[in-house]
Amino acid sequence: MPKVREKPNLRDLGRKLLKDGPVKTLPTPRRVRILFDGSYVADTTDALFVWEHEYYPYYYVPRTAFAKHALQPSSPKQSGLWFWEAELHGATRSTGRILVFGSAEAIGGGKSEAECLADMVRVEFDVVDAWFEEDTRIHVHPKDPYRRVDTLLSSRPLKVRVLGQLVAETTAAVHLYETGLPCRYYVPPTAVPPHVLQESGETTACPYKGVANYYDVVVEGKKAPGLIWYYRNPTLECAAIAGYLCFYHEKDEVEIEIDGEVVPSPKTPWS
Repeated sequence: MPKVREKPNLRDLGRKLLKDGPVKTLPTPRRVRILFDGSYVADTTDALFVWEHEYYPYYYVPRTAFAKHALQPSSPKQSGLWFWEAELHGATRSTGRILVFGSAEAIGGGKSEAECLADMVRVEFDVVDAWFEEDTRIHVHPKDPYRRVDTLLSSRPLKVRVLGQLVAETTAAVHLYETGLPCRYYVPPTAVPPHVLQESGETTACPYKGVANYYDVVVEGKKAPGLIWYYRNPTLECAAIAGYLCFYHEKDEVEIEIDGEVVPSPKTPWS
């Protein structure tokens, strides 16, 4: 499923991390670069995977990796808050939603679980032009190094019903397995009658699969919005699902049958 997330309140996030520390962290030797306003404003091989919560990591980048004068405080430092919100300055524009942590001595002096964040900077992904790992662009957030995605071709008979009506039938589906999530069933576009599909205009992004587009499904005059997603240009590891259609199995309107048996609707954060 494409990832949808809410932007955190930076002050609340900073306070929480300083009080409790992150869930876990992991150093990485990958070269991480941030492109903003036509130039790379940060370039490092000392980035840190930080799990602010249990679901996926974020990149924190050393303050020393940023170009001179690129980071400027956007609000006064407050006594007792060993972080500050910043603006990122380029040649012609600037942007906010950046969190800069203080020194190790300021944060805890060797006593705090948050000391690993000392002198690190958190930049919201979508306020800059692009993020790169080595020379590969990444989206939404970095991929979890403990998560994997497998795509498997399957000849098992698969049927999909929407509002009780058969709208897809195939023996050439791709089953996508992603750690911690239910199996997703991608069917060839030719398995679905074109007249039931309406482009919705909605898009979402997933760091593991790429940018997703959506279809509404129209059955006997009834519309089920955003019931199908698909990837025109998925990431290399998910190339097998390019153009294939995946039904939003959590929705009450959808029923999926494999080998003549109905697959129970999964319970996920998107249910």
